[in-house]
Amino acid sequence: MSRKDVITALKVKEREAPYVWDGQDEDERPATPEELVHGLALARKRGRPSGSGIKEQVAIRLDKDILEAFRAQGQGWQTRINQALRRYLAEHPTQS
Repeated sequence: MSRKDVITALKVKEREAPYVWDGQDEDERPATPEELVHGLALARKRGRPSGSGIKEQVAIRLDKDILEAFRAQGQGWQTRINQALRRYLAEHPTQS
């Protein structure tokens, strides 16, 4: 069931006579509230999770050899660059 189907099903106006499931075909059984919640959770927009709000996306130019060295270490290379910059700041505090 797609997200659109779930939303459409939730917006259906009351019928003249309530639907009564005959118990024969499982595909025609009305969804329980728990199943609807689960379906909505599955149908949520996919993609990247929202960030923590702590980091900011920037464009930075790095020498090719430095970038290649960090990338060669595998996944997490951006985190390792961030850690290296943090270590530098700890060793070289800014003068206020």
